[in-house]
Amino acid sequence: MPTSIIKTLNLIKRQVKHFILPSVTRISFQKDPYRVLISCILSLRTKDKVTVSASKKLFGLADNPYDMVKLSARRIEKAIYPVGFYRNKAKSILGVSKTIISDFRGKVPNTIEELLGFKGVGRKTANLVLGLGYNIPAICVDIHVHRISNRLGWIRTSTAEETEEALKKIIPRSRWIELNTIKVRFGQNICVPVSPFCSSCMVNRLCKKAGVKRFR
Repeated sequence: MPTSIIKTLNLIKRQVKHFILPSVTRISFQKDPYRVLISCILSLRTKDKVTVSASKKLFGLADNPYDMVKLSARRIEKAIYPVGFYRNKAKSILGVSKTIISDFRGKVPNTIEELLGFKGVGRKTANLVLGLGYNIPAICVDIHVHRISNRLGWIRTSTAEETEEALKKIIPRSRWIELNTIKVRFGQNICVPVSPFCSSCMVNRLCKKAGVKRFR
């Protein structure tokens, strides 16, 4: 695997260490796969600050599937508002919790196949649960990981699934779990979607800037 990729990844990790951690990463410090799963569902199309607040309110009411299913959808909606699509997410949270109880004896499953079986759970969420919830090597590809990996010139892919498979071939397995946390911080603060801050970026000279029309 190219040493330049490892060098670039290390420089990015160094540059972002003072930025706020992504919401799900912070929640994962509880070492609870259920919290990671539910906070992942809440985080979709929602800002980190809102996700953290909603997760705190919801887990104050129920932090395990058995207590969660005792809540009504309306009560969950009120707790998680104003996360995006809060009504649909309340239904998903109830449905996932019921399935965990009925099919997995109250424990969040730890395989990608079983996690993808939950309604409303995609590869991004499933891989975050594996990595942050169970410490099982998995690459979570969100918009930041996809955009930055292509912008750097590491890969040339069109979909998140393609990006995941391509990154598995060039990133050491020992770095898979942290990749999302590092690149989300980088993508939110330095390598932003439009007009990235290339002049202050530590990997400026190592980046191909693929697709970048203008930068700061």
